[in-house]
Amino acid sequence: MSGLVLVLTVFLACAVEAVEALTIVLAAGTSRNWRSALQGTAAALLALAVTVAALGPAIGLIPFQALRLVVGALLLVFGLQWLRKAMLRASGHKALHDESDAYAKEVAAARAAAGGGRGIVTDWYAFTLSFKGVFLEGLEVAFIVVTFGNNQGSVPLAALGAVAAVVAVTGVGLAVRAPLARVPENSMKFAVGIMLTAFGAFWAAEGAGVEWPGADAALLGLVPAIALLGLGGAALMRRTWPSDSPLGRPAPAPAPAKGTLP
Repeated sequence: MSGLVLVLTVFLACAVEAVEALTIVLAAGTSRNWRSALQGTAAALLALAVTVAALGPAIGLIPFQALRLVVGALLLVFGLQWLRKAMLRASGHKALHDESDAYAKEVAAARAAAGGGRGIVTDWYAFTLSFKGVFLEGLEVAFIVVTFGNNQGSVPLAALGAVAAVVAVTGVGLAVRAPLARVPENSMKFAVGIMLTAFGAFWAAEGAGVEWPGADAALLGLVPAIALLGLGGAALMRRTWPSDSPLGRPAPAPAPAKGTLP
């Protein structure tokens, strides 16, 4: 069962990163030059392959107990950040992430940028935009795969979840050639925040010498507990502080003109 939880967590986390990377590549391709955008994507994937080839063995040299403590602490920090933002969005205190809006902004910026190429690259802006988007989002995917795989002793399972997510998102995105605005990204981020927090707390505690009841089976209780905490916190925020929401806060009244009574 822990293997299923591992694959699901990696799949959801990598799907979120893949959606964001795909949005950038689509913006570069549709508004500038598809060939240059795909060249940038290929260059980023090559750079990621080199990075992972160097990163994987290096992480394997770290003592297992120390690895769990460090990686668990990092995942706990990342997970709590994702969970906090997801709770703010769910409670109305933070605007929901809109992939269509992000795509429109990237397209507007790409069309406003100057043209020009370098060497075999026809459009350098499209190339660099795609490269940076894919490489940065891909680094997060690589980090998730390497850390989850090494900590659970199953890199192939973690890689399976990542590959499935990237293939699914890329296939759908290229088929429709549009941002995946209908993907429930905000709900996925809530779920990823829950899972990263659960795994982070589990591994950090194990690295510190804690023995969980039932070993890996403790995750089956830890994940629902954090989910209830996150959903309950969002509901409480929505009911207790509705006036603090930037989405529902009324606009301030205009200041009276000079010489008039308010």
